[in-house]
Amino acid sequence: MKKLGFGFMRLPLTNPDDKGAIDIELTKKMVDEFLARGFTYFDTAWPYCNFNSENALREALVERYPRESFTVATKLHCVFFNTKEERDNIFEEQLRKTGAGYFDYYLIHAVNAEFYKKYTELDCFNWLSKKKAAGLVKNIGFSFHDSAEVLDMVLTEHPEMDFVQLQINYLDWDSERVQSAKCYEVARRHNKPIVVMEPVKGGALAVVPEEVEKMFCEHSPELSAPSWAIRYAAGLDGVFMVLSGMSDMAQLCDNTGYMQNFKPLNEEELEIVGRAAKMIRMSIAIPCTACSYCTDGCPMNIPIPDYFTLYNADKKKDYRPSRDKYSEISEGKGLASECIACGQCEGVCPQKLPIIENLKKVSIHFERK
Repeated sequence: MKKLGFGFMRLPLTNPDDKGAIDIELTKKMVDEFLARGFTYFDTAWPYCNFNSENALREALVERYPRESFTVATKLHCVFFNTKEERDNIFEEQLRKTGAGYFDYYLIHAVNAEFYKKYTELDCFNWLSKKKAAGLVKNIGFSFHDSAEVLDMVLTEHPEMDFVQLQINYLDWDSERVQSAKCYEVARRHNKPIVVMEPVKGGALAVVPEEVEKMFCEHSPELSAPSWAIRYAAGLDGVFMVLSGMSDMAQLCDNTGYMQNFKPLNEEELEIVGRAAKMIRMSIAIPCTACSYCTDGCPMNIPIPDYFTLYNADKKKDYRPSRDKYSEISEGKGLASECIACGQCEGVCPQKLPIIENLKKVSIHFERK
C-alpha cells in the first residue's frame, strides 16, 4: 500500500457548525480521486463526525467499489460502552453502518492508563483476538495517547497486537507531554508496525508562521507546508501508514501529489524541520488538535476546540480580539466562562491539555468588557 491514509474524521461539511452534516457528494469525488491515484487505506471510527463517519464510508466507498479494492480501519472507544453486551452491539452496528463485511484493521481506541483498565476489565483485547480468529478482522491493534512507559506495559501484556497507532509529528517529537519519540522507540523495540495519526497536528503544521513558510519555500517552492509534516512522519522506519484528515479536494490533491512517489526528508530537510519546530512552538498558545473528544460529554455544551482555534489565531497576530466571531461561535452554546470545571474534558484529551485553565484564558480574552 502507498503510505497515505484517508482519515474520515474531518470530512467536508454542508454546514460548518454541524460536524455530522457531511457533504457526501464532495466526499464521493474525493474518494474517487484518492483511489484513482493508487491509494487504498481509509480510517474511520464510531464517534467521528457526530457518529456519521462510518455511514459516509459506506455510501462514498463501500457501496461504489469492489471490497477487495480498498482497506478499512475503524475503532472501538470505551467511552461509549460499559458492558460486554454494549461492546458487542457497537461492533455489530459498525459492520452494518460501514457495510464492509469485515475490517482490514480494527483498533481499540485512544488507549491510556485510565481507559486501559476499562478495556481490560471488559476483556476487549481477548475479544478482539477472537474477532480476528473468526475472520471479521484481519489486523488488530490500538491507538495510543499516554506515556512511553504505559505503552511498553500494554505491548508487553498484549504481544498479540499486530500494530499500534501513534501521534507523531515534528512538533511533538520531543514533547514530554505527548512523548512522540519515546513512544515510537517503544513500538520499534516491540517490533510493531506503526500507523501515524495527527502528522499535521490538527492543522497546526498546515498553516505555519510566515517565517517558517518562507524557509520552506526557499528550499522547495513547489511543496506545501503539510507536505513537510507528512513526509517527516512517513519517512520514519517502521511506519507503514500516515493518516491525514482531508476536508476538501485541494488538500487531497496536494497530499496524494507528493505521496504518490514518496521520498523521505533528506538530512538538509530534517535540519530545516527542526528549526521550524522551534519557531512554531513559540507561536502556538494552546496546542489543540481539534479532535473534539472533549466536547461529547461537556455538560455545558462548550465548543472547546472552536474557542481554542480562535484564541490561537488572535494570538498569532497583533489583532484586536475577534469578539464578533466568538459571539457567532457561541450562539446556542456555552461560553468559556460557563465552564464548571468538572474535568470531563481533561480526562479524555489526547494532548493532556489543561483545558479548564485554557478556557479561563479564552474567557478573559473574548468576554471581558
